[in-house]
Amino acid sequence: MSLASPLTRLTLVTVSPLMALVIGCGSGDSANPPTVATSIASDTRPTVTTSASTAAPVTPTPVSYESAEAAYSAQRYPEATELFSRYTEQKPENPWGFYMLGLASWKAGNLTQAEVAFDQALKLDPKHQKSWLNSARVLLEQGRADEALERAQTAIEHDSASGEAWRVLARAQVDLGKIDEAVEANRHAIALDERDVWAMNNLGLIYIERGQYAEALPPLARATQLKPNAPVFQNNLGQALERSGYPVAAQAAYEGALAADSTYAKASIGLERVAHRNEDSTATEVDVASLARDFQLSVEQWRDEFAKVSPSEPESEADTLTTSSMARDSTPEVVSQPDSSH
Repeated sequence: MSLASPLTRLTLVTVSPLMALVIGCGSGDSANPPTVATSIASDTRPTVTTSASTAAPVTPTPVSYESAEAAYSAQRYPEATELFSRYTEQKPENPWGFYMLGLASWKAGNLTQAEVAFDQALKLDPKHQKSWLNSARVLLEQGRADEALERAQTAIEHDSASGEAWRVLARAQVDLGKIDEAVEANRHAIALDERDVWAMNNLGLIYIERGQYAEALPPLARATQLKPNAPVFQNNLGQALERSGYPVAAQAAYEGALAADSTYAKASIGLERVAHRNEDSTATEVDVASLARDFQLSVEQWRDEFAKVSPSEPESEADTLTTSSMARDSTPEVVSQPDSSH
């Protein structure tokens, strides 16, 4: 008898789990065959979401120099600050963008940002005269006259024919108590620009504060002649005239200040004061126009003293947009204008 081999006697059947499932259910209702799941349950299905991280980046709208400049010219200084800030991000190589950002920030009251912007303009262009001067003004407003003095001196080194630079230098010298030097600096500014009314006003104010009222009259007379509608100049002239013993002429100056600005409190107080003196007008007359002519003769002499320095070049269009009308009180009654910011 032959024996079957172990392989033929033992048959190994391997059934996959899926087949077992079908077989096991085969005895059920044939009309309802079992359903085999072929997809992932809905509660475990991954959810596709759209987030900010996957969204397309938003490109900021470009800012033109002209649009930012228009906001500055309209005295919308916070808006101009924002626009020039964006402009400098687009044009980081342009020192004028940072210069205007400095001006707008200064006018908006952010002196720290203004200083940083002017410094960046100077980093890009170390000879950027306007940034030297206006950063000096910002430093003066912060009470940092010594640093302002250095910047004004640097501006003069770059352009000794800039009357504006000499005027800013004089302001710093006054704050540091260097009065004689400030007188010479203002004279230098006027010799370079015979129509620099702010240097004339500031020179006259120095004399008033030193009690030299007669010396204050010529520059203030000339300033009011050149710019008769400036209440600051008229008020300061009124102060000098009153303290020099010319109440009638002082009254006219105070009235001129109030005609330009009816709310000018200092001129109103001065007018009320001189109006009650009832002094003999014939004994206290003075020819203000003659004082202005005398001052012009003095300016010609100063030009000779300063080696007939030529006037500085005309300002560019960008520079003319930065004039300032802010006034600063220097004494209870006399008003000092820091100088125009251009």
